[in-house]
Amino acid sequence: MAVPPTYADLGKSARDIFTKGYGFGLVKLDLKTKSENGLEFTSSGSANTETSKVTGSLETKYRWTEYGLTFTEKWNTDNTLGTEITLEDQLARGLKLTFDSSFSPNTGNDGTEFGGSIYQKVNDKLETAVNLAWTAGNSNTRFGIAAKYQIDSDASFSAKVNNSSLIGLGYTQTLKPGIKLTLSALLDGKNVNAGGHKLGLGLEFEA
Repeated sequence: MAVPPTYADLGKSARDIFTKGYGFGLVKLDLKTKSENGLEFTSSGSANTETSKVTGSLETKYRWTEYGLTFTEKWNTDNTLGTEITLEDQLARGLKLTFDSSFSPNTGNDGTEFGGSIYQKVNDKLETAVNLAWTAGNSNTRFGIAAKYQIDSDASFSAKVNNSSLIGLGYTQTLKPGIKLTLSALLDGKNVNAGGHKLGLGLEFEA
């Protein structure tokens, strides 16, 4: 079964459509805080249920609201550094454009990844996203489409598919203010009956 592409370095809104509500083969814990000057911090940890590998990440974000700009810096325990710039509601209302790059100093080559994404809030219940990513020195291009539907104020359903025919499904339920439970599944669209599909469980706490 092909390894699904990582969407961790895509635009926030588009990234959420691709990642929130999923956690295949993982047990995850997220913590979000915000300082008085508006700087946002997100720290995450996860344990892979197959390999027992534990990973973590730290993200800081600053919004320049009057220009619709958001600047994000990221680091994870695989020593990958990322930068992201997002432009929101400037070209069309509800439209976000994102450019991002990541650098992996330990890969032995430039290891630089580039990506772009488009996010559109169709209405109060439906959000959609498209992404594209490629690695310097590599001709392989990755892309995917995703959607999120808000069932009610406490529950949502997510679905995504990529160019490797990997299909992700997710359900998120708010248990109480600041606490969310996520159940997810990853299916290989090329071999639906072959088994080997992945399930995920996630808890998110917001302070």
